Amino acid sequence: MPSPVVTTSLDGNGSLIIDNAAEGVFQVNRAAMIEPSIFDAEQRRVFDKVWVYFGHESEVPSPGDFRTRTLVGRPLILVHGDDGVIRAFINSCPHRGAEVCREPKGNAKAFRCLYHAWTFANTGAVLNIPDKESYGGESSNCNFDLTAVPRVTNYRGFVFICFDKDAVDLETYLGRAKTYLDYVADQGEDGMEVIQGTQLYSARANWKLLVENSIDFYHTVPLHKTYFQYLEDIGADISGGVGGTGYDLGNGHGVVCFKAGWGRPVARWEPAWGEAEKIRIDALRAGLEKRLSSEAAAMVGDTDRNLMLFPNLLINDIMATVIRQVNPVAPDYMEVTQWALAPIGEPAEARRRRLHAFNTFLGPGGFATPDDIEAFEGCQRGFHAWRETNWSDYSRGYFGEETRAEEDKLSSHETQIRSFYRRWGELMAGGENISPLGGAS
Repeated sequence: MPSPVVTTSLDGNGSLIIDNAAEGVFQVNRAAMIEPSIFDAEQRRVFDKVWVYFGHESEVPSPGDFRTRTLVGRPLILVHGDDGVIRAFINSCPHRGAEVCREPKGNAKAFRCLYHAWTFANTGAVLNIPDKESYGGESSNCNFDLTAVPRVTNYRGFVFICFDKDAVDLETYLGRAKTYLDYVADQGEDGMEVIQGTQLYSARANWKLLVENSIDFYHTVPLHKTYFQYLEDIGADISGGVGGTGYDLGNGHGVVCFKAGWGRPVARWEPAWGEAEKIRIDALRAGLEKRLSSEAAAMVGDTDRNLMLFPNLLINDIMATVIRQVNPVAPDYMEVTQWALAPIGEPAEARRRRLHAFNTFLGPGGFATPDDIEAFEGCQRGFHAWRETNWSDYSRGYFGEETRAEEDKLSSHETQIRSFYRRWGELMAGGENISPLGGAS
């Protein structure tokens, strides 16, 4: 339970967050969504200090496989070294700074900088420096390896990186959220894999809006009513609505768990799939019961969830399973990379059905994503009046929250969103104060 009144300082005259448990009030200053000084501080105080999601091991399955992507302003390489180790490097030549790899993906035993032809092994070690003798001979090579990201950890296929060498280990950081990541990973007896193909989209909105949206069910029916009408039209049973529970998982992580009228590829059948598919789904569910506990099998097979791992990993595990990596680019602009995730060895028909569900609702052209982006961008335009309309409100269900029955929480509280902003506020409160009217002071 938070202390009765907590304010996170913005500068000497204001606050980023008002957290008043006694009054049941939780609000975030809209300057946090639009001011460049706050955005710049986020990069240093949040993204430079915590574990962030970078990629999945199935994207680089073989020695030499690599992916390049930009995250938090940094050009990076995810590479499976010839020694079997998956690493992350800064994609910048230690000589003059040019990118050493300019392809988005591929397989390479070495990376060669186009500028002066310095060459590096896929383990990061420098292999060749033209006119090396002019640099002082063999002893200087140790200073010219690719710069490794300080911390890289693979948890059940999910590869996280951290730029703070003194940060806690990943499993400590994940805490209770690790169990929910297990529910995703346990869907495949032989592991999970990213389905080939990457979807990149953007929104002219602050990155935090997508994070909160992913664990907010207040918007689901009013914003996505077209999708629910579509479900009715194809015969899905949505009479029970969308009910469930939101959880604060600690360290800023959160999840909403619920059950809806659609089927789950692992492992909840729906009538529209036909009786033959019911036999396969029942067998799949029996397999879950055999290799997991009954409780875990129910969570894996029956329960939909949207999982948010602070600060930038969103996993929509519903009618399909989608990984979303949020990349803040500017105060009012985010890029989102998303991938469909599936069990290794999934039958072709089940894979086809999964991808259809993915594209229908969660894909960039699906029912949900355009709705959400329209809402985000409308909020962002409204935030330009933050000096007159200062606060966004997340107080829903806060008053009396501690005594509310778990099954009543999803439709009446925003605990999981408040937990995200509390952790964000704690990190932002460290170091120098920030003024919304200028730079760091």
